[in-house]
Amino acid sequence: MPLLTSRLSELEKVMEHASNYDEYTEAAAEHDELSGAVEWKAKEACREYDYRLIRKRVQRMKLAKSRGDAIGLMSILHEGIHGNLGNIANPALNHQAKLGTKLLIEEFIAQVCEALDFIYEADENEVDFYEKLHFFEETAHAFGRSCLMLSGGAGLGFFHCGVVKSLNEHDLLPGVISGASAGSIIAAMVGTRTHDELLECVNPEFIYEKFHSWRLWRGISKRGLLNSRNLENALIELFDLMTFEEAFQKTGKHITVTVSPADLHQYSRLLNAKTSPNAIITQAVRASCAVPVIFDPVQLKAKAANGDILPYIPNRRFADGSLMADMPFSRLARLYGVNHSIVSQTNPIAVPFLSRERKHSDSIGSKTMRHLANLAKMNSVFAFDVMENLTSNKAAKLALHKVRSVIEQQYVGDVNILPDRNLGNISRILSNPTLATITDLIESGERATWPHINTIKRNIAISTTFRKHLKALKEREARVLGHPGRLSVVEKRSA
Repeated sequence: MPLLTSRLSELEKVMEHASNYDEYTEAAAEHDELSGAVEWKAKEACREYDYRLIRKRVQRMKLAKSRGDAIGLMSILHEGIHGNLGNIANPALNHQAKLGTKLLIEEFIAQVCEALDFIYEADENEVDFYEKLHFFEETAHAFGRSCLMLSGGAGLGFFHCGVVKSLNEHDLLPGVISGASAGSIIAAMVGTRTHDELLECVNPEFIYEKFHSWRLWRGISKRGLLNSRNLENALIELFDLMTFEEAFQKTGKHITVTVSPADLHQYSRLLNAKTSPNAIITQAVRASCAVPVIFDPVQLKAKAANGDILPYIPNRRFADGSLMADMPFSRLARLYGVNHSIVSQTNPIAVPFLSRERKHSDSIGSKTMRHLANLAKMNSVFAFDVMENLTSNKAAKLALHKVRSVIEQQYVGDVNILPDRNLGNISRILSNPTLATITDLIESGERATWPHINTIKRNIAISTTFRKHLKALKEREARVLGHPGRLSVVEKRSA
């Protein structure tokens, strides 16, 4: 046993310091062999999920396919296809093994994807085109989809590049991405670049070239401690005058940039191709990065139909998106049918308090601490509400409102990718980076993503298959009806 324990520890160190994903998976696979996780995955029975329900569903799908029964498959999927059928999304099922989960769950997901392929390809003498279209529209909407949310974090935001790089290399980037503050820069890069272009951008040399001197000291000023000139120039080079609509037409990615109002009686805004198609991405990102006191707030800009650049929401200025909408999950859910989130979290307000474990402890002590933390959060929000109501000074009221918003927010999602706790990271928050620090942050983002790759693959496989076939059907409908000009609209609705 001591030898086994020693070897498992060695493998965990290899995984922690792996230089690439193949090295990580090789060590993880050996760890699963030695730890008994392979046997655990093969054993169907487990109290953490309804294995009988999942097994029965797999058997029914296999039988329907063997009979060539596309309508039967549609009925089976209509009965209850969702991301947590039988509790298969239980986080407890993701921590027993370093790679993968119960083989029955993986087989179920594979069978669902094969069933969707079978229905899409079914003979239309048996399943009418519009029956297929209706099926994919209804079930895709009911099933939902995943999103990637990139938090604020100033200089630590380059960590997001590593997360995006890893997801992009494995073709796992969701179609819905939001970014706040520093995260908005990386989200905008994802939304304005194709797969191959993005591979060239999320590398240390490119990032260093653009942002090596983003911090330009201005001194004590009403407009902020830092001059935004270098940051603005970098953003213009990256995004020019591209609008959210133009970005979507190029990449098919739904990117959202969050901004917070610089005055009272306004709410945070989500800028994207649905809510603000003509807004210019450069100004939206610049506003989202405008940390109060550090940078001055920004007036948004939009592009008119004739190409003229005009103020967007005149007489209003906006600032740091992470103050009020670091993780805008509920609004993304309304806009895009999102019901599952992947979070890359570098916000210095949240990161020190978040657990690196892939599952919460169920001990009484841990549950008590989580309950007490929630109580403290609610009491703090109440206290700031009271102080805001009792304060007549406009500046003080605005400051209290912002602090309340910071406390009230939820900073985690279903899958959480976090940097290591490192005192050295504190100095990186507001400092100009070196090539070495950017390289370190990107590599740490990649390594932090690798343990979640298998989970993310499972989580997005079904929704990706749904939307691939729905998009193809919508495009076909537009061509058949003789409306090729509607293809862009079709893509927006089905993507």
